[in-house]
Formats: sequence, C-alpha cells, structure tokens
Amino acid sequence: MNLIPQPDSEGQPRVSSGLLDVLIRAGLISALAVLCYQVFSPFLSLMAWSIILAITMYPLHQWLARRVGGKQWLASTILVIIGLLLIIIPTGLLMNSFADSVRHFIAAVENNTLAIPAPPERAERWPIIGKRVYDTWSKAHADLPGLVQSIQPKIGELAQKALAMVASIGGDLLLFLGSFIIAGIVLAYGESGSRSSRAIFHRVAGLARGEAFAKLCTSIIRAVALGVIGIAFIQAILIGLALLLTGVPGAGVLSIIALVLGVAQVPALIVTLPVIVYIWASGDYSNSAAIIDTIILLLAGMADNVLKPLMLGRGVDVPMPVILFGALGGMASRGILGMFVGATVLAVGYEIFMGWVATNPDSGPMVPQNEQIKPRDSGPIT
Repeated sequence: MNLIPQPDSEGQPRVSSGLLDVLIRAGLISALAVLCYQVFSPFLSLMAWSIILAITMYPLHQWLARRVGGKQWLASTILVIIGLLLIIIPTGLLMNSFADSVRHFIAAVENNTLAIPAPPERAERWPIIGKRVYDTWSKAHADLPGLVQSIQPKIGELAQKALAMVASIGGDLLLFLGSFIIAGIVLAYGESGSRSSRAIFHRVAGLARGEAFAKLCTSIIRAVALGVIGIAFIQAILIGLALLLTGVPGAGVLSIIALVLGVAQVPALIVTLPVIVYIWASGDYSNSAAIIDTIILLLAGMADNVLKPLMLGRGVDVPMPVILFGALGGMASRGILGMFVGATVLAVGYEIFMGWVATNPDSGPMVPQNEQIKPRDSGPIT
C-alpha cells in the first residue's frame, strides 16, 4: 500500500494560477499608484495646504454661508477675497523685503561696502568657540575683502543658495495665492467632500474606528493650524508690518525669524525688544517717533496673548518638538509653504500613531489619546 501523499494534479495549477493572478494585479496597482504619485507630486504641498486651510476655515465658511442665504460659492468667494487682502498682500510685502535684504547683502559683500563692527572683548572669553569667533570677527572687521577671498568657495556656495532662495520667493507667493483659491473651491463643495472623506476613513479603518480617526484628524488639523501655525503667522505679519512702518532694515528677515520662534512657542519679544533698543540707540528717530514705534512693536510682540484665547481658547497637546521639527523639515524640503504643511501633517501623524499604540485592536473604537485637542466646533471634514 502506497502511504506517500500524492500531489493534487488539478489543485496545484489552480493555486499557482490564483497566486500569479494576485501578483499581477498587485503589480499593476502598484505601478498605477507610482505613476499617479509622480504626476501629483509637484502639487502635493499645494493640495495638502489647501485641504488644511479648507478644514480649518470650514466652520467660518458655514457661518458665513448661513448669513448669505446658504450660497456656498458666494461664501467661498468672500473668504478668498478676505484672505487675499489680509494675508497675501502683507505676505508679499514682507517676502519682497526679505528678497531685497538678501540682494543688498550679497551686493555689499561683492562690492566691499559691508562694514563689520569690532568684536567686544568678552567674545574672546566665550567657552569653546570664543577664540575662533573672536579671531574671525576681528579679521572681518580689519580686512573683510581678505576674509571673503580666503573663504571664496564657501561664499560662492552660500551666495548661490541665497539667490536661489530669493528666486523661490515669487513661487512661494504664487503657491500661497493658489492655496487660498483652491481652498475656496474645496469649501464650495464642503458637504460632498465631508461625505467622501468620511467614506474613505470608514473604508480604511472600519465604521467605528474610521469615525474616530476622522474626528481626531479634524481636531488636530484645526488645533495646530489655528493654535500654533495661524497665531505664529499672524503675529509674524503684524511684526513685519510694524517693522516696515518704523523703517527698520531687514523687516522680512526679522518677520521670518519671528514666525519660526512663534511655531516653537518662543515669545516674539525676543525679536522686537532688540529692535526697540536699536531704535533708541541709533539716533535716527526723534523722541516722539521712537515712543510711537516702541508702543507699536511692543503691541505686535505681545499679540499672541490676545490671539490665543480668540483663535483657540485652549492649549494644543502635541509636543512642541514634533511641531517644530515638522515645520523646519517642511521648510527645508518644500520652502515656506512646507513649513505649515510639515508641522500640521507631522502632528496628525504623531497623534494617530500614539492613539494606535495606546489602543488594543480588540477593545472597540479608538479613543483619542489627546482629549484636550477638541475645538469648540469640530464640524464635518472638508
């Protein structure tokens, strides 16, 4: 009697054929996904920021739509016009100031007209780097052209990067403009977009978990976009406009520094207080002008104390290093627009991951780990 099992001559080809069919389908789907990503990747940051703006402004859009008789397109148009007047135009002025500062600095270095003040004696006593900083600073003060000549390769690379940054400023401004327009279009179809996004979450994570994920993502996006990015951006614009009004050089550069500090939750007074000292020490301002400029800069530097209760009313329970790394990484890879996208996306990813870690898959719907990130009106997803 033969006890050795014989292979199923009919079942084996059937299994192989089924496996081959699955692999072919998976390969075709993967190839299609890669091709779609390559086509869509140039617009990835633009679309991501537009969707973030739409989700953030959706409650305001619905409130405005109710005031204009439920006309979604009219409400979207009004919001876009307001955004252009209050955000895009001041941003364009500050970016132009930043570009002028970079161009003037490069021209001053090339024409040997840049004057470096003498280093203070205490700089030499700084730990570890004091001696090197003092020697380089002294050489720059005594013979700046010679120092530039000695580090010419590095200066050339930095100049190229600076010029590329200046050239990209116009593109960033166009991206800001495009993001507001696209966000307005998305808001006009907010109800259908909300249903579609919830259907995607339900399909990916199931009905109960998908609903929890949808609410969590909406809450995090609005909390970060309003409570961190929005406040920092508005305060940076106020500081930049105040610097332009007072005639302080480098308004665009200082406003970008204020923006990064605001994202990191560092008080903007670190930027405005040295400017106030410069106004009083330079001798270029009369006493009355210096007093008025000081009041304006102090109010702009402390604007976040008023904006936070108005725009959010509570803290954002996402660790600040996550938001800061997201902002800096996004800016390094995608420019100024990437700063906002990176901070928001990384915060959402962090909260989803931590919620997944803290949840037992067999315990039912996911309960968000972060209970504090709940805006007063979460509303539907756009």
